[in-house]
Amino acid sequence: MERYRILPHTADGKFRAFGATREEAFANAALAAASLMWDWWAIRTVQSHPVAVQGRDLEQLLYKFLEEIIYLFDAKNFLLGGVEDLKIEDGGENFRLSAVFWGDEAGGRYEIFGAVKAVTYNEMKIELGCGGWTIQVVVDM
Repeated sequence: MERYRILPHTADGKFRAFGATREEAFANAALAAASLMWDWWAIRTVQSHPVAVQGRDLEQLLYKFLEEIIYLFDAKNFLLGGVEDLKIEDGGENFRLSAVFWGDEAGGRYEIFGAVKAVTYNEMKIELGCGGWTIQVVVDM
């Protein structure tokens, strides 16, 4: 199964991520967002950052999850190279997500070719179809 597809957009970044499970689709959305800024597959996975976010619905959960990538890059110079142990729980009043981001410090050994400034709700979709989950996101570049 294809992990994600970068889509054309007039001014910002746009992608669709796919997964057999909701968790796999969220993890692939994180990799798609990272791919707009650096080659995530070239990042050594030598540092880990646990991630825990909550949202009132799946869209807010996804928004907060993807914003963690931007925060870690801006605040800690961390480049995402992989996502592990991603779990999504429906707590009734809200959804909870926990995961571990793996990657490395930017340091100058990796090329940064883009900058995602923010995740948006514009055109955001999270859908379950016969082939699995599809997530669509537009980010401000």
